[in-house]
Amino acid sequence: MSHAFIIEVKSQAAGIVVRDGRFFRFHAATHDFNGLDGRGFSSPGEAQKAAIRHAAELATTRVGERSSRLQTA
Repeated sequence: MSHAFIIEVKSQAAGIVVRDGRFFRFHAATHDFNGLDGRGFSSPGEAQKAAIRHAAELATTRVGERSSRLQTA
């Protein structure tokens, strides 16, 4: 059985999780997922869910930033 898994969001690599004792430790593949880097998860599936939530939060933040720039221009 493998102890490392690739975590993808929308067909893009978010990171990998590696078995670390009782947990799976997340290692970010891109800067966008640095917020999850080093976090421990109970399973690769839990890491996947967290990565999807994180990506959604990033998308919301970026839309808000774009909106703010347009209003101040």
